[in-house]
Amino acid sequence: MQELPTLSIAPMQDVSVLPLWRCLERRGGPDLYVTEYFRVHRDSIPEKKILRTIHGMSDRKPVVAQMIGNDPEYLVRTAQQIEAQSDCIGIDVNLGCPAPKVCGKQAGGALLKNPELIRRIACDLREVVKGRLTLKTRIGFESPDEFDDLLELFASLPIEGLAIHGRTVMERYQSPVHTDCIARAVSMLPYPVTANGNIVSTATAVAMQQQTGAAGLMIGRGGIRNPWLFSLVRDALSGQVTRRPTLRDLQSYLIELAEEIAAEAAVESNTKLVHRMKKFANYISSGINGGIFHNQLRRANSMEEFHSICQEHLSSDEPMPEDPLEDGKLFCGFGELINESATI
Repeated sequence: MQELPTLSIAPMQDVSVLPLWRCLERRGGPDLYVTEYFRVHRDSIPEKKILRTIHGMSDRKPVVAQMIGNDPEYLVRTAQQIEAQSDCIGIDVNLGCPAPKVCGKQAGGALLKNPELIRRIACDLREVVKGRLTLKTRIGFESPDEFDDLLELFASLPIEGLAIHGRTVMERYQSPVHTDCIARAVSMLPYPVTANGNIVSTATAVAMQQQTGAAGLMIGRGGIRNPWLFSLVRDALSGQVTRRPTLRDLQSYLIELAEEIAAEAAVESNTKLVHRMKKFANYISSGINGGIFHNQLRRANSMEEFHSICQEHLSSDEPMPEDPLEDGKLFCGFGELINESATI
């Protein structure tokens, strides 16, 4: 039997948190967890909240700690601190965040404009990191044409893996994913490549695997929306057919996630909790009742109102929609993986 790709949860700021991870793990979960990024600068120390997230999961599944920054000295210091204070299996450096605030500080995706700095960061980290050293990148800053030069750079670096979000920084999350670039990296690089971008269903996961041959699949927004997705993808890639979760299952997940977030925060107020839940609901509500559910949740002002809206729309044994539809279309370019795959 062909070995299945390693499934990981993408690092998403303020979203890849322990309460979510616990909910994912109870539903099968990924093979590998990647933290939201540790912010690294001259005066930074590893955020305690993210260290708690690593501690809370590392006894069950391997966890990689991601950092974001642009100074090799500070990144080296922080990597050593993280490894000394946690049981993470490795360190990952963010080369792909498209947020203007991050890129304006010459970090995240902006580093793709400075290959020699990327080289120095990787080489300096390799001298001190005890575990795996990996990078998460995009295929260029402005154009996919930049990717060939980036591939040459990545092939020469002393790293153990590369996760590739198949868009440029400027494309953010709206364009189709350039699966041909990921496939080229798979064929050229001397270490495992993980494919990332628009994997939101079993169909898009299988399509990504078929089109790229990647050793791993990294799932972000799709895993928040459907916490069973990792198990469903494993089954789909193994040729098994499993029961799709129902809307009632989704309601139970939302209730559980709210309880986990409240317990983690300890003194989370009702108002703060509903605003936290809205952040997750932005992903979870897509494709249900033609956007009505999503719009109502956005206006909820209390957890009582939030749960009442969920009860109205999710109290059903109807299967959960497999894809995140908006106005009958897959949002943010999510459809192109399926459309390009002849065998889906």
